[in-house]
Amino acid sequence: MRIARINTASGPQFAVARDGDWHHIANPFAQPLTYTGESTAQEGATLLAPIRPAVVVGIGHNLTNNDHPLPIQAWHKSVHTVAGPEDQIVAARARGAVYIEGELAVIIGKSAAGLTAENALEHVLGYTCVNDVTNVDQNRVDERNFQGKSGVNYTPLGPWIETDIADPEHTSIDVHVNDELRASSGTFNLPSSVVDCLIYVTSWLQLEPGDVIMTGSPNTAAEVLPGDRVSITLGGIGTLSNTVS
Repeated sequence: MRIARINTASGPQFAVARDGDWHHIANPFAQPLTYTGESTAQEGATLLAPIRPAVVVGIGHNLTNNDHPLPIQAWHKSVHTVAGPEDQIVAARARGAVYIEGELAVIIGKSAAGLTAENALEHVLGYTCVNDVTNVDQNRVDERNFQGKSGVNYTPLGPWIETDIADPEHTSIDVHVNDELRASSGTFNLPSSVVDCLIYVTSWLQLEPGDVIMTGSPNTAAEVLPGDRVSITLGGIGTLSNTVS
């Protein structure tokens, strides 16, 4: 099932894709879903960030990716950086090179604490594309990832939430800049699995419906310049596109 958050005359609205329309729903976390009876044509609909999370957590796969002496760690990224499809990434200039990172984002579906390998995926609503924009030169002076990841619209999410994908541990990720393929990888190349990320984060922090875990960049980063158009495609989900100013 594909769940989007769309702009309507009455404001943002969650909706499910079916038969060429977005069918409005009251609450994407309810079971079963309640439909309002209203719909919006998919063609021409304005897609927003599919969720407005209270918490966005990034994953640092330290030991494997950069020989940091610590194992997997998580860090918070400000929810004020969340943006939607086609929103413009306002790159912070004079603060070093700007890179985009194509990643799989996990959307939490119900309260999650102390998850295990056996139940972790039961607490997931679905998955979407995320672009973890970063001023990478700041990483050398700020290991907390605050300075380099706090720019305007530095966390595009979308285009929608896919609740059923074949296997989140084997999701392909392709990154295009101006229609040129710059990276091709997938979650199968992450040092820590998607389930590992869920277990680790919830061993320290209770997550709630709508919270987001960015599962990390499996070498899916690319430098961008003003005017570039970035498209991140995840297999079984879709394509998230944004321009860079």
